[in-house]
Amino acid sequence: MQDFLTPVQIVAELDKYIVGQHEAKRYVAIALRNRWRRLHAPADMQAEIVPNNILMIGATGVGKTEIARRLAALADAPFVKVEASKFTEVGYVGRDVESMVRDLAEQSFNRVKARRQEAVKAQAAQAVEDVILDALIPPIRPAAGNGSATRSPGFSVSGSDNGSGSEGEIPTPPTSDQELNERTRARFREKIRSGELDERRIEIQVSQSGPSVGVMAPPGMDEAALSGLQDMLGSMLPKKSRKRKVTVAEARKLLLDEEAAKLIDMDEVKEEAVRQAENAGIIFIDEIDKVASSGGNGKSGGPDVSRQGVQRDLLPIVEGSAVNTKYGIVNTDHILFIAAGAFHVAKPSDLIPELQGRFPIRVELQPLTKEDFVRILRHPKNALTKQYEALLQAEGVGLTFEDAALDRLAEIATEVNAEVENIGARRLHTVMSRLLNELLFDVPDKIGADSQINITAELVEERLRGMVKNRDLSQYIL
Repeated sequence: MQDFLTPVQIVAELDKYIVGQHEAKRYVAIALRNRWRRLHAPADMQAEIVPNNILMIGATGVGKTEIARRLAALADAPFVKVEASKFTEVGYVGRDVESMVRDLAEQSFNRVKARRQEAVKAQAAQAVEDVILDALIPPIRPAAGNGSATRSPGFSVSGSDNGSGSEGEIPTPPTSDQELNERTRARFREKIRSGELDERRIEIQVSQSGPSVGVMAPPGMDEAALSGLQDMLGSMLPKKSRKRKVTVAEARKLLLDEEAAKLIDMDEVKEEAVRQAENAGIIFIDEIDKVASSGGNGKSGGPDVSRQGVQRDLLPIVEGSAVNTKYGIVNTDHILFIAAGAFHVAKPSDLIPELQGRFPIRVELQPLTKEDFVRILRHPKNALTKQYEALLQAEGVGLTFEDAALDRLAEIATEVNAEVENIGARRLHTVMSRLLNELLFDVPDKIGADSQINITAELVEERLRGMVKNRDLSQYIL
């Protein structure tokens, strides 16, 4: 979709799901369009143009993660979300920072593989039909002595059972057993496609993955090398298959992926996956403020030493380096990194200067107001009100919200955020759940199908009264 989405169009698409935060949307839209521009720039300049990584600053629940996730969906690009607090300095317990690039390569490989399998789905379905037909109608065998062939034992359909010709019509007799077999297969193929034989049980050969090969890794071997060694040893073991008795419908599902994989060149898939990860990949690093040194530039001791170590391990990945993955070497020079954090305790300036320099675009997301909450409840395609309406519609129950009720819900969410803890739009999940839980429990036992539920401001006030006033209970509200 990058080929025709301009920055204005990208922002318009993001507006369908995310309320407000126009500045952040503009920055990510420019960053996404710049990736397309780089690929269409002169070849000698493509390697020189590096992405402008973005640092989003804002409280939880204001839309940082949603912006990055929707952006990756718009770009149809490999996307990985990681939390910086899961990474630790080398020598400490935790994941190494290169694992985020390996996760991106894995995501890219699965996407490319799924796309290639979809492209050969029709051919694979044809091959699956042939396998099922072979199980239903074994091939004819030459008869001993007379030079003719015996009829397939799978042939058990009368001339009137194939659905061709009018009732009572005498079909043309086959001239040979081979022709008889072909006619039978054609009739059965039609029955397979129409689903008439879905419950017929057949016996098929299903490939069986062998036991995983355990390898004792020598000191210093990284995760990618260990995974590659395990794959290599696993490929040396003979492929096993076993017979299974399943229905035709189950056989179609079991064999489709297997036949599609035979039509795909996995080496090409790996090469394309690496290219996609390098040129279109997006890595979203959340909670980066948790690895910022609260003392400023890592001068304080204690856990800040490890936090500064995580930042220094992140630095070469964000700057651009070659990471060894099971699908090949991935260069991170042109991967777009989007970091985010609330920065309640630490400040962006508490990150080491080198890492700050690799996130030149900083954008501060604004706290959500009551008006924002009202718009979140009304307008997005995935608004909570629309989600609950769809849930109850599945039971045949109609659900509507009056405008005054939505205004009161937004007001309560704003008050609770101010009194307890500001968790942004996530507070709406708590408020809506508390409002509708009793109704959701009563459907369909007490509130049957074809009923209509109307949420009024009075009902909201009744169900949510005291949500903020009771300070002793407010500490338990999420």
